[in-house]
Amino acid sequence: MQRRDVIKSAAITVFGAGLPFSGANAQSRYAKYAGQTVTLNVPSHPHYDAMAKILPEFTRETGIKVEVDKLAMARLKDKQLLEMAKPQGDYDLASYVVMWKGEYVAKNLIRPLDPYLANAALADPAYDIKDIIPIYLENLGLVGGPKGYLPGPGAKLYGLPYGAETSVLAYRRDIFAKHNLQPPENYEQFSKLLRLIKDKEGIGALASRGQAGHQCVHAWLLHLNPMGGAIFDDKWKPRFNDPIGVAALKFLQEVVATGPAGIAGYGQGESNTAFLQGQASMYLDSTLLAGLVNDPAKSRVAGKVSWALHPAGTRRSSQSGGLGLAIPKNAKNGDAGFLLMQWLTSKAQDKSVARAGGVPIRNSTMADADLVRQYPEYIVFREALKYSNPDWRRSSRPGTRSMCRRWAWASPRR
Repeated sequence: MQRRDVIKSAAITVFGAGLPFSGANAQSRYAKYAGQTVTLNVPSHPHYDAMAKILPEFTRETGIKVEVDKLAMARLKDKQLLEMAKPQGDYDLASYVVMWKGEYVAKNLIRPLDPYLANAALADPAYDIKDIIPIYLENLGLVGGPKGYLPGPGAKLYGLPYGAETSVLAYRRDIFAKHNLQPPENYEQFSKLLRLIKDKEGIGALASRGQAGHQCVHAWLLHLNPMGGAIFDDKWKPRFNDPIGVAALKFLQEVVATGPAGIAGYGQGESNTAFLQGQASMYLDSTLLAGLVNDPAKSRVAGKVSWALHPAGTRRSSQSGGLGLAIPKNAKNGDAGFLLMQWLTSKAQDKSVARAGGVPIRNSTMADADLVRQYPEYIVFREALKYSNPDWRRSSRPGTRSMCRRWAWASPRR
């Protein structure tokens, strides 16, 4: 089975047809559900902040009300597991982190999307699922294929990307011009820049996650994959402590030694803030930062940032991950939840949320001439997606957390 066959087969009856629909047909789709309330569970996250700006339009168009339960990311999964274990939970639509999808399916907590996509009374024939960036749709939505989470035989679609991301390098154009520097193409250049920028500019070289646990593992994986490493081999034999894994950890150790003050306690939010507040010259992580960088109310570096591909090691490999939307098995208003999911991820609303500072999930949005003029970084982001690795995380099994804690921060700041 080819890489995208699973996705196409999941939606071919309705979405694949690409038939036009009239306003009257759209209204009849929503009429049955007007007056219902969809309870949407989301994290505190920049993309969902952007979503909040466009959400009132959904109610105006459909008559369906939306109640948003917004939680800190650290609380999100525990609350979802609690609600989805009940005979009937409070949530009709929930945002999840990519690593959770397999667990939710194994515990029978979320619904497959095939029945919704095949239901002509609900599915919008103009939705065009093939326009969604394939790596995002596969990575966030598929469960049951090779290794349990990759496209291929047995994979089914359980969610849609919303807040999906890949990794790119942001750098201070003004600082690089001041010292006649170029963005690093590879890890050899990257490594040399860390110490050079720290010594010349006196601020952190690279903003990075550093907090023990998931956060520092994420940072380590950002370097492990392009260097050619992995946590497990194809037979699930651990290999994270091979020479490549050690080299990636030593690189991360140097990132901490040359980084902004407090980096060893940084989660994603703190890393974002350090760059936005001018405390670091570079940032290597999620594309979601773009919306924040461009907002003068949140960024002191607006207008001073350029973007480049994730530097290459033995290969180019950028992360794939982020957030998706799924319908809980025990949702009271699951059909209305699907209509909201479909609306949020449609072509029109993907462009709307991008204009509001969110991250796009569709090829048509990334290629839109007006948006590219507004956000020229989309040119780099589209190129970065060619190297986005659906298997970049593999699994953060016990052992890697304590390894980051013991070793990466062992050297004193020089």
